[in-house]
Amino acid sequence: MITVNSDGKIMIRRCLVTLRPFRIFVLGIGFFTLCFLMTSLGGQFSAKRLGDSPFTIRTEVMGALESRGVLRKMSDMLEMMVKRMDVLARLENSTDFRKGEEARFPPDRFQPAAGLMERIQAIAQNVSDIAVKVDQILRNSLMNGKVIEGRRDQCEVPRDPKYPDCSGKVEWMRARWTSDPCYAFFGVDGTECSFLIYLSEVEWFCPPLPWRNQTAAMPSSKPPPRVQAAFRSNLSYLLELIGSGKESLIFMKKRVRHLASQWLLATQSLAQKLKGRRRDQKQILIHIGFLTEESGDVFSPRVLKGGPLGEMVQWADILAALFVLGHSLKVTVSLKELQRCRVRVIDTFGTEPAYNLEEYATLHGYRTNWGYWNLNPKQFMTMFPHTPDNSFMGFVSEELNETERQFIKSNKASNMAVVYGKEASIWKVQGKEKFLAILNKYMEIHGTVYYETQRPPEVPAFVKNHGLLPQHEFQQLLRKAKLFIGFGFPYEGPAPLEAIANGCVFLQSRFNPPHSSLNHEFFRGKPTSREVSSQHPYVEDFIGKPHVWTVDYNNSEEFEAAIKTIMRSKVDPYVPYEYTCEGMLERIHAYIQHQDFCAGASPPLPVKPNGHAMPSSPSLFTLSPNATHLVWSYNASSTPHVWPPVSSMQVWVSEAGQACTETCQEHRLVCEPTFFEFLNKKDVFLQLRIACDSAESEMSHLYPALAENVQECYLQKEPLLYSCAGYSTKYRRLCPCRDYRKGQVALCRDCL
Repeated sequence: MITVNSDGKIMIRRCLVTLRPFRIFVLGIGFFTLCFLMTSLGGQFSAKRLGDSPFTIRTEVMGALESRGVLRKMSDMLEMMVKRMDVLARLENSTDFRKGEEARFPPDRFQPAAGLMERIQAIAQNVSDIAVKVDQILRNSLMNGKVIEGRRDQCEVPRDPKYPDCSGKVEWMRARWTSDPCYAFFGVDGTECSFLIYLSEVEWFCPPLPWRNQTAAMPSSKPPPRVQAAFRSNLSYLLELIGSGKESLIFMKKRVRHLASQWLLATQSLAQKLKGRRRDQKQILIHIGFLTEESGDVFSPRVLKGGPLGEMVQWADILAALFVLGHSLKVTVSLKELQRCRVRVIDTFGTEPAYNLEEYATLHGYRTNWGYWNLNPKQFMTMFPHTPDNSFMGFVSEELNETERQFIKSNKASNMAVVYGKEASIWKVQGKEKFLAILNKYMEIHGTVYYETQRPPEVPAFVKNHGLLPQHEFQQLLRKAKLFIGFGFPYEGPAPLEAIANGCVFLQSRFNPPHSSLNHEFFRGKPTSREVSSQHPYVEDFIGKPHVWTVDYNNSEEFEAAIKTIMRSKVDPYVPYEYTCEGMLERIHAYIQHQDFCAGASPPLPVKPNGHAMPSSPSLFTLSPNATHLVWSYNASSTPHVWPPVSSMQVWVSEAGQACTETCQEHRLVCEPTFFEFLNKKDVFLQLRIACDSAESEMSHLYPALAENVQECYLQKEPLLYSCAGYSTKYRRLCPCRDYRKGQVALCRDCL
């Protein structure tokens, strides 16, 4: 389908056809999931509208011959447009014409014509190329027609562990193959064979069918040449790429402009660290939409009502980071399918392995509305480092220059507090009157709650409500305030980090018992078993006092004592390194250059000089001198090529009822699920001096593990279930831990 939209964009949309290898990044709103992909879909070309009214060119697939004919007619029409533009250009260049027109129009009135003609020529060439590909598909269909007819209803869904999504995709095709004419365009006709042909030859969710002529069915194409990425210092093209006209785009462009100088300083610093090391440029398609549905512009309707500004902050920062790193970006807001192994999903609260694997989640009660995507859990990228099972993407908290820091020091009001939250529902927290009354004894309280003029928010009379403020005005308010106070919701947003960066102390409520899907409605249905001990666990655990105070709001004495101490304290603005522009650039650079989700699940074993793979043996690890844990024993020449490097690995055994996340934290390490593959061997238990009477291989997100009080060891059968999260009083888990860079928990010391 080729459409010229009302904004002048010409879109060529097909089922997922790969012409060039793209990477995929994916973005998310709240606990929903958005996609920003690195894959190759149909081309997108910009063109200005001819005349004053929009026009649409549409081809519905009535049949293969009709489709080819329509494409040829479109190509002819575009060629005619080019000829007419050529005539206009010659007229515009003629002396008499210019003399007459310059009297009526500005001198640059016709300058865009040449650029428009070049774009139309490019579109015409693209349509022509598509017509050639249609011819190829038709010829292949004719060549294979007789064979297909004989086997059309004799296909069975293959069971191949290398293609775990095949059966699920066939079911999806059965239910929805008529939802888009592009499937019929590629020969899908409702039969099982046509589904499998499409899923194995147009996409790659199923293995190739042995009776198909693969050479004819899949035209060979050379991989594109490798291009070295170069740091960029001019962000003007990125601003053009983001577009304009919608509130969400305006917000994000303002943020990119505002942080431009900090991004450029960060690129210079990272370039010095990398010392000219080669970086491959990736083709990255950023898809702004939910992973679960066609969604269009999901931000703008709520921007002016206190909507998901945190997600837009993160999105703008990811766009800026990818751009200054030198990668080639495309942006889309509509997508039917994703290339699974190349997708990165921005997932605010995270997706744990137990919820991700559809079969396991269904059988064991972990299935939710946002889980069971069967991705590598590292493909989910979070706003904060919740669980090492996912990748920590993050965002940027603005750093202040020395002038701004001095201004804050001289203008802080020790008795001024700002309440965290823009929505009126936040003020309906049970028991808020008690602690607000205490706070009001010592401080002037300010709010930034959105409201419509006819319905003011239900806030106490002593609160000065400014309404929803633009970002720069909200920042100025934080620079004057001493305290930024949370009521327990929203969870884990960027605002507390922003307040701390502007010299505020953040005061939040301690949750006892911790909030989770078992006792709190908000977390019900989220694909995580996390237990949240406060409104913002990251700032509690990674920053702490004097910048962050976590107290029991139900304890009036503790709350009042905290307020008095905060008023007397002197706190400088602070930004954790991993939330600076440089810290975020480090992470994204490392992910793009090293993460590979298209490779097989098992890392290669070291190879002996004669070329034979080494058998599993205890010599992979060495027992520490105090016999508490294992470390990798191989020298660099025989180390397998995995990332993070195995040299950063330590193997510890958890206590019963303890997750690997906590076990590694106790030893000032981070759990690293990539390393589970090396632990999943009976020999590792033996080297830890654990005798196993038996060693069964089963599917469980708690394995590998040792059954408590009996000598039974369990190995993991399904690599997608390797999980740092999860615990049981029945098991002591084998935990792969790694070191990390100072201020950068996502990366090991040698990971950059």
